[in-house]
Order: sequence, then structure tokens, then C-alpha cells
Amino acid sequence: MTGRTVLRHGSVVSPAGPTDADVAIEGGTITAVGEVPPRSGDVEVDATDRLILPGFIDVHSHADGLLGDPEVTRALLRQGVTTVIAGQDGVSYAPGDGAYASEYFAAINGPHPAYRGGGVAAYLASVDATSPLNAGYVVPAGTVRFEVCGRKDGPATDEERRRMSALVAQGMSDGALGLSTGLDYVPGLFQDAAEIAGLCEPVARAGGVYVTHMRGGYEANTSAGMTEIADIVRRVAEGTGADLPVHVSHLHADADIVLAQLALLDAAGVDATFDAYPYIRGCTLLGMPLLPPEVSMLPSQEAVAVIADPAARAALAEACTRRATQSASLGPDWPEMITLAHIAAPGFAWAHGLTLRTAAERASASPIDFALDVLAASRLECSAVMAVRSPRPSAELARIFAHPAHMGGSDGIFIGAHPHPRAAGSFARYLREYVRELGTWTWADAVHHLSALPARRFGLGRRGVVEQGAVADLVLVDPEAVADTATYEDPRSLAVGIDDVFVDGVRVLAGGEPTGALPGRGLRRAGAAR
Repeated sequence: MTGRTVLRHGSVVSPAGPTDADVAIEGGTITAVGEVPPRSGDVEVDATDRLILPGFIDVHSHADGLLGDPEVTRALLRQGVTTVIAGQDGVSYAPGDGAYASEYFAAINGPHPAYRGGGVAAYLASVDATSPLNAGYVVPAGTVRFEVCGRKDGPATDEERRRMSALVAQGMSDGALGLSTGLDYVPGLFQDAAEIAGLCEPVARAGGVYVTHMRGGYEANTSAGMTEIADIVRRVAEGTGADLPVHVSHLHADADIVLAQLALLDAAGVDATFDAYPYIRGCTLLGMPLLPPEVSMLPSQEAVAVIADPAARAALAEACTRRATQSASLGPDWPEMITLAHIAAPGFAWAHGLTLRTAAERASASPIDFALDVLAASRLECSAVMAVRSPRPSAELARIFAHPAHMGGSDGIFIGAHPHPRAAGSFARYLREYVRELGTWTWADAVHHLSALPARRFGLGRRGVVEQGAVADLVLVDPEAVADTATYEDPRSLAVGIDDVFVDGVRVLAGGEPTGALPGRGLRRAGAAR
């Protein structure tokens, strides 16, 4: 027989810790772990002084339409990421033709190069053999609502809820892993607990996961979002008799708040996990914390007309300032806390990487007028890195990451001239800071948080472990060298210390460089139609 790859002289990380072993790969599967006798035709990879880990699963990614982009996939592979979960925050391409996501989330996901319709099945097929990475997908509830209700802000009718539920059920049948909501985005902010519970019923029946960007901006408002989660889970149980596992997206608040709220969910019988990235600042659409819902819900051309209307401008500026000042995440110092990441207007390219305060001063404008000018010029295609009122030291984040229900999620946004460094650095930063430097995790803990638990939670089959019979999504990690190099000043700098990566048994990164192989696939939920 030929075609076998053997990783020689590495240390395999299992729940018991690192163990010296070889790993044999054939046909995309790990066929042996331990002492592997040589065989004619073997392709051998020297793993001396390196750890052999299961590929990392980024459970909150915005690479939805960028999985064929060599620069994006290179940044992910250099962190050891072999699978991403797309469809986050309630807005992405499928179902529908992708036009809503391409407009409203243009600064987050960008347009998809191939998807023009066909639902979840077509989206997942668009990943097959077009990327070095795998992608799973959660049905975005906001996109579902837009397909049925358009941009209306009132409650959905019973018939509309029935049609939305049918779209979710079809998505689950097509292979989706669950449902996502983005309850601070449009139209998610118009979806109440009863509507969301109705959309979650087919998810629960199919054994999927409810993934939520909670309502209310997190931080001091975290309890409100968690209370709504418990209400949704209760409603689903009453309606279906089925349990609904929950996953909370990018959970950020003081550790005492996070741990207390997770304990309350557990006491209420809610099966909850969460992701949290290893950075203090966030990143989102510039319009989300500023524009009132009645403006942000409009098509971009109409929203721009409102912003440009001299008669409405003063009242709009006042409303935007009030929203930012009263935000749980920003507050009175909001102009200093917002750094411009992406502006789809060449005339404002000079402002990338500047705070709103600094950019406004250079433009001889007030911060809110400058923000509105940028939003109008970019047709709302503008994102920003957001500071928080009370920056948390690494030790505070370590308390959150130590929770056994935590998973690795970057919330990585790759669009823009000056993006958040979490897209290029999160997973290497977990390993550098929370394994090697602080000792929050052992290497076995890192596997639990970044590979094994995500694979189990999202039903990704035999991934997340280095065992005979498992899928050969593998990374070789230099434990002394792995590190993030991306910073807020240089956000695209690539991680170091992970030079060899395998996806489905195929070497996609060799010596730190992509091989050009495209073994990635859209990962369908077990038991879903193909």
C-alpha cells in the first residue's frame, strides 16, 4: 500500500497530557497512534520537539465568504485553525440569494464570490474543494426573518412565523449545525423571545445548537441577555419536549458577572457553552452603536439619504450621540473608544486606524458629524474597533477562559484596511498567553477548549481528538515558539510557531506556507440530508 503520511517523533496531546508518539494518516483518517513501523512509500514529516494537536475549531468566525481567499486562509492556518463555524450573529448569505448579508454585513462578511442562492445546502457545497479549511454553518435567524418579513420592525404574524420555521427546518435538513441570532443587529433586534423560540423548535428537534449574540450589549447588561436565553429554552421545551443546547457568542463582561450568570443558567437547567476571545476590545459595524433602529433598518441608499438630509441631520446627530453615550459598552468617552477599521470610501482612507476623536479633529468636524459623514460616504459599509470602559487584565480573562464550558472563538473580521488583530492572532494568543505564560490551561486543556469541546458541541463527528479512527485534521505546534504577532497597530501580522497543518489528512501548510491543496469541505450535521 502507498499514500500513507507519518508524523514522526512528536508528542501527541491527549486528555492525559503529551505522550511521545508517531501518527499515521491514510485516506483522511488517523490509522495509528504510537510506534508506527516504517513502510515503503511512506511520506514522513519530522515532528521532533513539536506537539501534535487536533486542528482548532473557530466557533465564531466571519470568514463566511472568504474561505477561498489565500490571505485569509493563510492567517487562519498559521494559527492552527482547520474549521470555522460560519453564519454568525444572525446575518449571513443563506437562505435567500445573499443580497441582504452582502449589503448590511458588507463590512463584516463582504460579498460571497460564488453563492447566489440555493440555501444552506448550496452554501456548504460552495466550500467543498474550494478551500484548505472546513466550514460548518448555523442558520442566521436575521436572514431568515428578512427573507419572510423584509425590513418591517413589528411582530411577525403567525403565517410569517410558520414560513420562517420552515426555512430553519430546511436549513437543518441541509446540514446546518444550529441557529444563530444577532439581537443587536437588524432585523434581529425586532425578534422577541417567542419568535426566536419558534425558530429554535426545529433546531431542537434536529439536535442542533442555538447560538446567540445576546440582546443588550453584554457587559453590565449580560444578565438581561441570559434571562432571555433561559426564557427561550423554557419555551422550546414546552413546545417540543426537546432540550435546546445553547452557545453564547463572544461573551464579554467582568469575570464575576460571566461566572455568576453561567451558574444561574446551569441552575435553571440550561445546557450552555460560550466563546470568548483573548482581547479586550471588540469590533462591529460603526452604525450599530450609533444609528437608531429606524435608520439602520433602511436599505443603505435610503439610510444615506436620511443622513444627508439637512432638515433631519441635527436630530439624527443628537439621537446617535445619545445612543453612544448611553451604551453599556461605550459611554461618554465614545469618540476616543471607537477606532475606524474599514471605510468603503476612498476619500476617507486616511482615517483608517484613527479614533473618531482624532479623525474628526483632523477633518475639523465634531465626532458625530464625522461619523455620519463616513457612514454616508461608505453607504454604511464601515466597521470599527471598540474599546471598553474598564479594560480587563489577562488574569481577569483567565478566570473566564478557565471555565470548562469556554471554547475558542475569534469573532474574526477580515474585511478592512485596519481590522481587529483577533482575526490573525486569537488562537496563537490563547496558546502563548494562557498556556505558556500564565498557565491557565495545560496543553490538554487547550485541546479541550479549542478542539474537543467544539467538535462535540457542534456535532462535527470524529474531530477534536488525536486517536485512531479520527479525522486527520492536525496541527504541529512548537510549544516554545507559538505566538501571536498581530497588534492593534499591525493587525494583519501572522502568527508564528505553527508551520505544518493537515486537513482531512492533506498537508495544507508546510514550513509555514500554504501548499495550495484544497481539501476543505462544508461540514454537515450528522444525519442531515446530503
